[in-house]
Amino acid sequence: MKALILAAGLGTRLLPYTERLPKPLFPIDGRPILDITIHRLIDARIDGIVVNTFHLQQQVTDFIKSRNYPVPVVTRNEKTILGTGGAIKNVADFLGNQPFLVINSDILTDIDFQAVMAFHQTHPHPSTMVMHDYPEFNSVWVDNKGFVTRFAGSGNPTVTDSSNSLVCRAFTGIHVLDPSIMDWIPENRFVSIIDVYRSMLQSGLKIMAYSVSGHRWRDMGTPESFFEAAYEATGPMAFSKAFGPAPHMPLTRTRLSGDGSDRRWFRIHSKDQSIIMADHGIRLEVPDQPAEADAFIHIGQHLYHQGIPVPKIYFSDPFSGLVYVEDLGDTHLQSVIQDETDTRKIIGLYQQVIDQLIRMSVDGGRSFDPRWTWQTPAYDKHLILERECRYFMDALLNGYLGIEISFDDLADAFSLIADQALTHAVTGFMHRDFQSRNIMVSGEKIYFIDFQGGRMGPLQYDLASLLTDPYVNLTPEVQNDLLAYGIARLSQRMTVDREQFESSYNGCAIARTLQSLGAFGHLTRVKRKLFFEPYIPIALHNLGRRLMKNQESRFQPLADAVNKALIVLNSKGKVL
Repeated sequence: MKALILAAGLGTRLLPYTERLPKPLFPIDGRPILDITIHRLIDARIDGIVVNTFHLQQQVTDFIKSRNYPVPVVTRNEKTILGTGGAIKNVADFLGNQPFLVINSDILTDIDFQAVMAFHQTHPHPSTMVMHDYPEFNSVWVDNKGFVTRFAGSGNPTVTDSSNSLVCRAFTGIHVLDPSIMDWIPENRFVSIIDVYRSMLQSGLKIMAYSVSGHRWRDMGTPESFFEAAYEATGPMAFSKAFGPAPHMPLTRTRLSGDGSDRRWFRIHSKDQSIIMADHGIRLEVPDQPAEADAFIHIGQHLYHQGIPVPKIYFSDPFSGLVYVEDLGDTHLQSVIQDETDTRKIIGLYQQVIDQLIRMSVDGGRSFDPRWTWQTPAYDKHLILERECRYFMDALLNGYLGIEISFDDLADAFSLIADQALTHAVTGFMHRDFQSRNIMVSGEKIYFIDFQGGRMGPLQYDLASLLTDPYVNLTPEVQNDLLAYGIARLSQRMTVDREQFESSYNGCAIARTLQSLGAFGHLTRVKRKLFFEPYIPIALHNLGRRLMKNQESRFQPLADAVNKALIVLNSKGKVL
């Protein structure tokens, strides 16, 4: 028996991901869905396979040509998309005069194809449709004798035998057909096979339903269904990587609260064992540009092998964006500090963090490959001006607060900030979001998370991110003590000019606060994540104090803008 795999669709439900990669080539754990389906058909003793193509057809053809399958596998390109019925008619010469199997290219299933083919041989009717109970897609009525009686939508035949109780089932996208079906399909036209089946039923022909249950079946046509398919395939493998191949109870997935990014986080657990799954979303194919998941994987593995306290990555599926990591619990540094009243203990904990921060910057910078980064390879002046200063202007001042201030009015101050941050930078690996909510406390140890935005840059930037963090809002006195501690500890590894270090630190602290305020404004106004709104006045007050302490007159326009922002906040009732 031969088979047709329907792979010509545009993949519109998966846009924009299908703009550059056709849906049949979407991989699960590195294997394209099309390849998985072809091998399953070969295992079921299918002796020839044709794949119809249209959207990005050359990619599908090139992929099949690159394989060495043990049976003939060919493609048939459609000049205009023909629909499921038209596609069948278009490959009639390949399918020949024997029954053949047709399957959609966007499903993953373990349905027994051989059993389906064997069932079709037991009856004289021209088609066997594989059906199952799937409430989301139930749209085909089947009577108690196993015959399809009607389909959802217009043009259905009338059911005349009221004694036959009906059940509504979903078509799996798998069917076996006799070659006589070709007589019902016009040539070179778009035709739906369901419309063909409706016509056949109207004429009195019978279509058999082969009902299955207890199987795996997953439609891959939407981002969410692709996520579920990827998780079903990779979750158990990740759990075994973490805890060994011993049998586990069924895995339970719990959604965790996220933070500022659009990633989703889940805890995967069985009994008393658990791992964390980060869902970065399906890879959007952009030539020569890594995705966020790539950066998370490469940077995380690099830091882990350098001995930096980051969670171990157990397993990853870069295309689906699923990354499985060590479960470090739910305790952030922020919550520990907020619950601690002893200043000495707070300082002691921050000193531990600073020790590890210096290791991350120095050791993590060794053999760091800039190609791992997904934003920019290094922290430079352009980044400061566009993604921190302009972000502050657009997202906070103009967007969130509605203050009309031109970037040009502050351009001189912004340029000075960038120069100050970079002139005496101690360059190493830079986390770039090194704040208390990205530092986990597990037992007596600390760990760093959310490192996917890392790149080469000033150690001073991460230190400033830590000490000026509005989530914790350390007092200026504690900040100064910890800054002195960091300089002293770094001086044990390299020669440090304190005055130069502090000059860069000050520029980094201002730039970091501008970036944070831009993020808070964007997340509050656009993303409607109101958790971040209370930190806006804290960060603005801290920025204003730092600008006042600095004697540089070129900062004055920025200081004036900050004062104006505080006045607007006060008028809105959003004050400290």
